[in-house]
Order: sequence, then C-alpha cells, then structure tokens
Amino acid sequence: MTSVKVRIGDSIDKALRALKKRLDKEGVMKSVKAHRFYTKPSIKKRAKAKAALKYRRIR
Repeated sequence: MTSVKVRIGDSIDKALRALKKRLDKEGVMKSVKAHRFYTKPSIKKRAKAKAALKYRRIR
C-alpha cells in the first residue's frame, strides 16, 4: 500500500502531488489501467509481437 507522510503545516496539494509522483514511480496506475478490462491471451500475444517489431525498427 502506498502512503505519504504529511507534516504539520504542509498543504494538501503538496501531499497529493507527492502521492501521485509515488504512484507513477511504482507503476500502480499503469497496472490498474492494464487490468481494467479483460484481454484475450491471443490479443496480448499479438500486441507483444507488434511492440517487439516496433522496438526492433527503432534500433
């Protein structure tokens, strides 16, 4: 569970910014978005192959 300690006198905006930054760093939001809908294994496999091809073209 991700948590942020808030000191006395700190604003809520600063705490929210710190929380968002920590969530991005840990990849929590990315995994939540990825698991939002079910994707069939065949579609996952196709997307993975497409990403690998795109990566190889760039390099």
